[in-house]
Amino acid sequence: MASSLYDDAGGLDGLRRLSEAFYARVLPDELLAPVFANFTPTHVERVAVWLAEVFGGPAEYTADLGGHHALLESHLGIGITDEHRQRWLRLMADAIDEVLPGRPELAEALNRYFDWGTAIAQDVSRSPVGTDLGKPGPTPRWGYQGLIG
Repeated sequence: MASSLYDDAGGLDGLRRLSEAFYARVLPDELLAPVFANFTPTHVERVAVWLAEVFGGPAEYTADLGGHHALLESHLGIGITDEHRQRWLRLMADAIDEVLPGRPELAEALNRYFDWGTAIAQDVSRSPVGTDLGKPGPTPRWGYQGLIG
């Protein structure tokens, strides 16, 4: 598979649809809704732009929204539990199945990224707002074989 996850997911439009389908599940979920109490409609677009960059598309999240460091900082103090993380993963898997049906290799690669990324988000979320994260490096890139670089 020589193409990127970004291309195979339908580019930014496809990732936007995935983000929309995911948050349509999250916001009414009684376990996850409190985690997203400060949710705004721009969140859907920011997630799509983040995923686009991670999956091999344009680096707009880094250029316009602060990159990897800003994403990590946005998770400080949230206090994500194992139960939150597992529900998040289940709802994302459901959104992938809805938006990108019949694509098991693509779904597997996306789900592996989300498992990896949510573990990092959970870890960071246990630190209070204002914690110095140091220099977490550039936005990670993810392909069919996992982390690139």
